[in-house]
Amino acid sequence: MTSKNRQILLIFMLVSLFVAIFSISIGGANIGIKEVLGLFSGDITHSQEIILLEIRLPRIIMAFLIGMLLATSGVVTQSVFLNPVADPYIIGIASAATFGAVVAYFLKLPDIFYGAFAFLASAVLSLVIFKMYTKARSIATLLIIGIAFSSFLGAFTSFATYMIGEDSFKIVAWMMGYIGSASWTKIALVIVPLCITMVYFYSKRYELNILLSGDEEAKSLGVDVEKLKKRLLVVSALAVSFSVAFTGMIGFVGLIIPHAIRLLFKTSDNAIIIPFSAVIGGLFLLLCDGVGKTILAPTEVPIGVVTAFFGAPFFLFLALQTRR
Repeated sequence: MTSKNRQILLIFMLVSLFVAIFSISIGGANIGIKEVLGLFSGDITHSQEIILLEIRLPRIIMAFLIGMLLATSGVVTQSVFLNPVADPYIIGIASAATFGAVVAYFLKLPDIFYGAFAFLASAVLSLVIFKMYTKARSIATLLIIGIAFSSFLGAFTSFATYMIGEDSFKIVAWMMGYIGSASWTKIALVIVPLCITMVYFYSKRYELNILLSGDEEAKSLGVDVEKLKKRLLVVSALAVSFSVAFTGMIGFVGLIIPHAIRLLFKTSDNAIIIPFSAVIGGLFLLLCDGVGKTILAPTEVPIGVVTAFFGAPFFLFLALQTRR
């Protein structure tokens, strides 16, 4: 990465910090920037401090972390399938994670098992999708497989939600993408897979670049293509599963952000795309969360609805472009 790119990345990080400070002043309680600054001077009431530090700040941090996970997993998934529409949300991996998390909730297991069950389900489905895709290698096949598995697992998820009974509303709200339940405990649980995935993805940035040249070319350069792709998909499933487990179905982040960065920098170099996807993905989800909290205030629009509003037209554009 050049010094110019590092400077641009730093600018995006500073913009993210500014947006986070502004976002912490948005909410149902009448707490503005003045009260936020009062955290540093001590000029703030105890109830305001609790709202800022225990409700709003964890939510902001969680939004940024989830954006990082979803955007980077999108980069890797697109590189593995050599297709710009191969988003974990679209091809069914996120649906598998949702199914696993709902099963954990249905069994009344602790929070950590939400991510574990989601990871198990999404990892298995990722490998199944990869196996089926390698036989056909077409965008139509990939999308059909994703739709089929999403519908199949969605039926089980809906049935489990129905069986949960009076608490099913919580599940429905969570499935639409909800960050309002963020806590410091959940942030701690998300940071572990985030560190694992970010380190692994960036360490494989050159192998990912080689994969873009095609399987035969990659094999001629000494890359064990099938083994590498399977590992990348499993680690990508780890990112998606913990995102889904704690914030529900937030789609299209892994579709929009990587492609936007490729268009912005006119490059396919993953040494650039991965770090920029992490930062801009976090910023994008922060902005979407802010829109969801303000557009129909005091009613809150689920963040998954906001990302779908931007992502669905973008997906249509990519699908038509890929077909051409």
